[in-house]
Amino acid sequence: MRILKTAAAAATLGLFVGSAMADGYQGVPRTFLWNPGASEIYDAAEYKKEGPYTIGFSNASISNPWRVAMLHGIEAAAERNADKLSRFIITDANDDPSKQAADVQDLIAQGVDILLISPATAEAMDPVIRRAKRQGIPVVLVDRSVPSDENFISFVTASDQALGRISAQWLAEKLGGKGKVVMLGGLAGASPAEARIQAAMEVFNQFPELEVLETQYTSWSPANGKTIMSALIQKYGDEISGVWADSGLQGSGSIEAFLAAGYEAGSIPPHTGGDFNAMYQLSVNNDVPMIGIDYPPAMGARAFEVLFDVLDGKGIPKRIEVNQQVVVSEGHETPSVQADVFVADYALMDKPGSVIMSSGVGADYDPATFSAVYPK
Repeated sequence: MRILKTAAAAATLGLFVGSAMADGYQGVPRTFLWNPGASEIYDAAEYKKEGPYTIGFSNASISNPWRVAMLHGIEAAAERNADKLSRFIITDANDDPSKQAADVQDLIAQGVDILLISPATAEAMDPVIRRAKRQGIPVVLVDRSVPSDENFISFVTASDQALGRISAQWLAEKLGGKGKVVMLGGLAGASPAEARIQAAMEVFNQFPELEVLETQYTSWSPANGKTIMSALIQKYGDEISGVWADSGLQGSGSIEAFLAAGYEAGSIPPHTGGDFNAMYQLSVNNDVPMIGIDYPPAMGARAFEVLFDVLDGKGIPKRIEVNQQVVVSEGHETPSVQADVFVADYALMDKPGSVIMSSGVGADYDPATFSAVYPK
């Protein structure tokens, strides 16, 4: 196995929001919001083999609509590549790391050629992936990573750091650099949730007059988002100047909590959080200023394609990031965060709120009717 370093990916992946802005915002120095650095290339020649292949996917769960959309994207990719497959086996850990560890061992026992894994939690799955490597099974990760990067071939994701920093920068600037915000994270211990919170705090800490009242985890659940925000509204009321949510899953629940508390359209504080059509719809219907930076579940379909590159013995980037776009309410762009598309143009007002954007399945994706055919 050889790992080669290259800066080529860095040249194409750099995302600098506000890098051209002079001096800073209200006395706060402008920051580069993401610098990915160099990419490593893993030489997968040792895993080259002829197909058709038995592929195993160990999924953390389908406990929220985003995870369902990612799974559907992977299944759609399996259908497109059915001629390369002898079997495609999917397991669901129901967010239980112990079950996922057993799932991985079961997949290995069934003779998989390669594993695609979306870890339930980073720390718990680290030794499991190490054992898979020792048994000669290459591993590709999607959505969530683990601490020991020497044990997997590639991690397919989108930039959690960019998502956290850009959304926090927008919210801080939207509030004029001061105010009181609450933070609604995803699942405690999951690498995307922790990375986004850390990145957002790096931005918020640069604004001395901006206070984070509380940080709460929601497990990326709309219902939890509504329940937790309802309690925070009772506790802080109009002190809440803005809401930072790392996804529209809990962000939509937050907006619903404000509506249930009697806040009228146009009076709800600015929110962050993408992915979930319901949040974009709520923003449009209730005049809630928002930024959405989708974390595309299409990364699942991309990761499935990477599996074949590994089994072809190609050079594989250690980290592969799918594209993200910035969605902002019209009239609410800030000095250093501009929209790729406006919320009103992006929201699918005639589609179910449950639709996850950027699924990788297609424009007509409906989770309720989706199906795919592949060898099982």
